[in-house]
Formats: sequence, C-alpha cells, structure tokens
Amino acid sequence: MATVRQYLAPEEAQYLASAFPQFVKTNGTNFPVSGLAYDATTAENAFWKWEPTAYGSGNITCEVVWYADTSTTSTHGVTWQAAIAAITPGTDTTNVETKAFVTAQQASTDLGSADAQKLLKTTITISNLDSIAAGDEVWLRITRVVADANDDLTGDAILTSVRLSYSDT
Repeated sequence: MATVRQYLAPEEAQYLASAFPQFVKTNGTNFPVSGLAYDATTAENAFWKWEPTAYGSGNITCEVVWYADTSTTSTHGVTWQAAIAAITPGTDTTNVETKAFVTAQQASTDLGSADAQKLLKTTITISNLDSIAAGDEVWLRITRVVADANDDLTGDAILTSVRLSYSDT
C-alpha cells in the first residue's frame, strides 16, 4: 500500500464569474510567492480539475497551505472547506455542465502565534467521495467559510497550494 500525492498550484485554479479569490504574486526577498487571496468578508471559491491517478479506496486528505496577509493576532483563524464532484468518462450519464458537488467538509486553523505571514496548513478529510474511482475526471472546490464562527481573521488568507493524498489500494 502506497500513498499517492498530488500538488495543485494557485496558478492552475479556475473561477466562476463572481466570488473568486484574486491571484497575487509578491516578490519576496529571495523568491516570488504566488497565491490566491481569499477575502475576509465574502465566501470565495476556486476550482481545480484533476485525475485521481491510482486511487484505491478511502478518504482523501486535503491540505490547504496558506498564510495571513496582514494579521499578527495569534487567536485569529480561518475556516476552509473542500468539496468534490467526480465523473467517470464513458460511463456516467451525468451532464458535465450541471454536475453538483457533494456535501463539503471543513476545518479551521488558528494562526497560533503573532508571527506575520507564517505559512500554515489546514487539513481537511474529504469523506464525501462522490463514488470517486481511478481515472475519473474530478473537480475540487476550495472555499473560505467567512460565515463560520472560527473564521475571524480580518484580512486576506493567501492560499499558496493544495495538497491531496490518498491510498492506492
């Protein structure tokens, strides 16, 4: 049994016509930092399309890697939500343009320290799998849930990557 890992970059994200995070690139001291700036007052969504190569069974672990753009208050946090929609090409009769996402799962992470722009990781267990199988066409939606009581960061949360992992057996 092995763990399959997939990396989704902010540059690969897609968006609907409204309520989407802004793509940002900051020239750091030693290298550029790119990400998606999720607003503190509007629930925004980004989408990635991916293939669950060698998916075997079980839940999918979704790690949202992010940092607070401006806050240095250690008790502030962000709530992230992940949902998937899976279609088996050549088998499913679902209309690809109207396919719905299954119920999302969410998790929250506090900043934990007053260190500005510290990289954080929020881990979401995706257990609503929409009958996912190896070779499917799968869409992933990542949302910042600003209406959640645990999301009290007043500035942008910058998503720098999404990491997916699952079992191949």
